[in-house]
Parts: sequence; C-alpha cells; structure tokens
Amino acid sequence: MTAQPRPLSRQRWLIPVIVVVISLTVGVGLLARDLYTRPEAEPTEPVVSESPTSVAPEQQPGSPVVEVTPDVFAHPQYQSVRQVLQGYFDSINERDYPKWTSVVSRDRAKTKTSAEWKKDFQSTRDGSILVYRIEPGAPGTLRVLVAFTSTQDVEDAPVYLPEACIRWRLVLPLRLESGSWRVDTTDGGTNPEHERC
Repeated sequence: MTAQPRPLSRQRWLIPVIVVVISLTVGVGLLARDLYTRPEAEPTEPVVSESPTSVAPEQQPGSPVVEVTPDVFAHPQYQSVRQVLQGYFDSINERDYPKWTSVVSRDRAKTKTSAEWKKDFQSTRDGSILVYRIEPGAPGTLRVLVAFTSTQDVEDAPVYLPEACIRWRLVLPLRLESGSWRVDTTDGGTNPEHERC
C-alpha cells in the first residue's frame, strides 16, 4: 500500500503562514531591541595637552588626572598605559598601598613594605601629570616619559631637594605581567629631572 500524498491545498497555505510568523517574530524582536536598549554613554574625551598646565602656587600640585600629549593619544597602548598610571598616582594620593601593589610589578611591590611605603608617601600629593612619550623597551616592556608635580612636607621631601613643591620629569618603566601593564622597578641609570616649583 502506498502512502497517500497530502492534499495540495494544505501545503499551499502552510508555507505562507510560516513566512508570515517568522517575519512577525523578527519584526517584534527588532522593535523590542530598539525600545529596550539603553542609549550608550557618550565616550569621555581624554585630556590631551601639549605641556603641563600652569597652576597657581596655592593650587599645587594641580589636577590628579593623567593627561597625555597628542603623540601619546595616537599610540596603540595609550588607553592601558594611561589607566595604569592613573591607578599609580591615585594610589599615592589616596595612601592606598593595596591599590599601589595592584598597578606595580611584583619586583617593585617587593621593594617596600606597607609601613615603609606609607611613611615615604605620608604627606605626598601628585598632580599636573602629563605623559609625553611611550617608547618600546625590551620585549614585554615600555618606557614612559612623564612629568608631574609633587607637594609634601619638607621633612618628607628627598634629602637632595628638601622642598615643599617639586616638579619631576622621569622615565617610568612598564612591564607586561599577567596580561596587564605594571609600573616596574627603575634601573640604576634612570636619573629623574627635578626642580623646585
């Protein structure tokens, strides 16, 4: 006994019904997505500057926001470098040793105990931070030229420059650890430039 074919009229209306149901489902899905999707926040503009902002003496050290030059803004590692440096300076300004250890390399973290670090930075405030240049170093490293101003109690200032306000310009080495850039230990040949404000 052979199977009987279904009546032709049933097959004719089945395909258009399936097409209409799929079209309506897609249309409703797209409409719901448009209605329920939150508008994206406007991206925040980075602070791009050619030189450190002049700050009145009573407003030193200036803004704690890490600024960058146009060259640094165009660098492919700009975002991650700026983020780690912001964390580095924020940790000092907030006296947050755990935060500091989260943005420095393991080798650098070993150089200071929590008590030593807190004593070194007990009155320090950093600001007017400007990243001038990012250069490649050895594999997995970067060298970042940064300028900033620090204020501190004179007794907490470096012995070679006992001032309440110092302008610094130095190269900070960064090392890639566990997929993130970290501020690394400085080698003996790195001499920071410094002057009183």
